[in-house]
Amino acid sequence: MSIYDLKVNTINGKLIELSNYLGKVLLIVNTASRCSYSRQFAGLQKLYESHNERGFEILGFPCNQFNEKEPGNNSEVREYCESNFGVTFPLFEKMEVRGQTAHPLFQFLTEQAPFQGFDTQSSDGQWMQNFLQEKYPNIYAGDGIKWNFTKFLIDRNGHVYGRYETTTEPFEIEPVIKSLL
Repeated sequence: MSIYDLKVNTINGKLIELSNYLGKVLLIVNTASRCSYSRQFAGLQKLYESHNERGFEILGFPCNQFNEKEPGNNSEVREYCESNFGVTFPLFEKMEVRGQTAHPLFQFLTEQAPFQGFDTQSSDGQWMQNFLQEKYPNIYAGDGIKWNFTKFLIDRNGHVYGRYETTTEPFEIEPVIKSLL
């Protein structure tokens, strides 16, 4: 199976095949507009604007599974992200990204790129690890998505190149993105 075999619905409800992105470098992100990590929308948008013309796409997948930080329907989510964060990269319908009801895209991504832990050398990474182990040990366990703004980098051939956890800021991934472009 390949990422290009999967289909997803845009935030407007149109079913598309991920093969539409064949030959592009992709950053797939589960988002939540009311999460404290929503500050990452600015960095994601900057990456998109800087590298989109060279074959880079960001695909945002809103999710309400983590402390209900993505309320509202798809239309409300799109409008909120556009007006509050200036998002112009493609957004897709709200979906589940972990557990038995996870969308096949996120099942595939987590199988290809298992959880490697948080960078506990950073204060954010240490905080997130402690937070999940204390408050949500079931989320911390296993390879599933741990929180909002987990990022998967896909190379031009559709291979999962890397997984970057919530605490990794978009600018930290930019050198790797450039190397794949």
